[in-house]
Amino acid sequence: MSEATARRRGRGGGGAARRAERTAVNIETAKYIQRNIPNFEVLNEEALEIIEANAETILEEVGVNFVDNPGALERWRNAGADIDGERVRIPRGLARKLCSTAPSEFTQHARNPEKSVVIGGRNLVLAPVYGPPFVRDAAGGRRYATMDDFNKFVKLAYMSKWLHHSGGTVCEPTDIPVNKRHLDMVHAHMTLSDKPFMGSVTDPSRAQDSVDMCGILFGEDFVRQNTVMTSLTNINSPMTFDDVMMGALEVYAENNQACIISPFIVGGAMAPVSVAGTLTQVLAEVLAGVAYNQLVRPGAPAIFGAFVSSIDMGSGAPTFGTPEASLVTYGAGQLARRLNLPFRSAGSFCGSKLPDAQAAYETANSLNMGLLSGVNFMLHACGWLEGGLVADFEKFVMDADQLGALHGLAKGISVDENGQAMDAIREVGPGGHYLGCAHTQANFKSAFWKSNLLDYKPFETWAEEGERDTYKLATNRVDYLLNNYQQPAMDPAVAEALSAYVAEKKASMPDSFT
Repeated sequence: MSEATARRRGRGGGGAARRAERTAVNIETAKYIQRNIPNFEVLNEEALEIIEANAETILEEVGVNFVDNPGALERWRNAGADIDGERVRIPRGLARKLCSTAPSEFTQHARNPEKSVVIGGRNLVLAPVYGPPFVRDAAGGRRYATMDDFNKFVKLAYMSKWLHHSGGTVCEPTDIPVNKRHLDMVHAHMTLSDKPFMGSVTDPSRAQDSVDMCGILFGEDFVRQNTVMTSLTNINSPMTFDDVMMGALEVYAENNQACIISPFIVGGAMAPVSVAGTLTQVLAEVLAGVAYNQLVRPGAPAIFGAFVSSIDMGSGAPTFGTPEASLVTYGAGQLARRLNLPFRSAGSFCGSKLPDAQAAYETANSLNMGLLSGVNFMLHACGWLEGGLVADFEKFVMDADQLGALHGLAKGISVDENGQAMDAIREVGPGGHYLGCAHTQANFKSAFWKSNLLDYKPFETWAEEGERDTYKLATNRVDYLLNNYQQPAMDPAVAEALSAYVAEKKASMPDSFT
């Protein structure tokens, strides 16, 4: 790319870009949620102190493994940890001290500055499903995901009012070689949407490609000084940090890009069956992961992650929307706030094979848990099906619609003069109705959250329109959004440079599907 292109941010600059912006369809995106309701807390001070003390004991006596990563072992040795082979034992208090340099909140910039998000504090940022190898829709059923499916999900996320973030691997496009698909996925997020997005973590070189592409989109100087990507760094629970994820983390931390340090817990298999025991392990793993992130670059943005499900002891399958997972998530939120770190957890979790009643129950439990536990970044907020194996198009729009209810609940209760509504009560008096009063007329457009999907019509109208259930309404909604999609404007020089980068990188290596 040219130096001029490298310096230019991707929000416009030429006459062609300005003309494109004037003719583009305006897609409404709600601002990230700012909670005006309290967090739900399940642990008292004594319980929190016990869990924190036990986590320090795990780090000091049991230790964690950093495998196939001599550089990480050397960093830990220099920081004062005890190294025994690939086992790292961290003296009590050291990990917490290292974590203290991570910011309590940070801005992730989008190429459209109006859609940048602040992650941390009282905020909640919603991002779509991540990682499924399969997709499902009404027309094609369950099948392996393709790049065309991926592009459609990115478009749906862009068109969805209540999603603040484009996400990352919204599905795994299996028709593209493994060593090249990250280029197409990041390119799709950059060009088909103008919301924030996530980078690749499947290899350190792919993380570097993500950073380099951001240099083209935002300008290299801007990327050096700002956070423009969030990435997911899973820990191989129990207490193992592999070289691939840590290698990607190192790339992102060195470049001041955000990492979600997230244990992947299936209770009873990868953590103890007890809630307190699981919370202890989660905290130990996050402490070690965020501390290492800060060893790479003090002050790099990091997020306390907790992906937790329980297990069906009969089949061994993960279960979702359960009370135990909720308790872990509520407790993890408290632990994250005591570390002064942003918190990632929850999502539209369910184990159902279809977007049916089971999916709705489990998803509703999981979404509300996320809001009330103080989550700051909710990955998998819509589209999750079959324990995360499937990204479902109909469920994507069902979930995205329900995210609007979270926005409404998070507003809390206003007791300003308009909220008190005393003028309305005086105007209507006993025996009247409020439909025509001045207060209702002034507030009716914004007073109540309104679904863009669910049916509230009278029975007769519903019957005349074909007795459509929610699944059919969702199919129609998917079609409507995709048929009305228009690509957001981009500086043509930046678009050309991104396409050239992807083409050049793909041409530089043979295809690999392993």
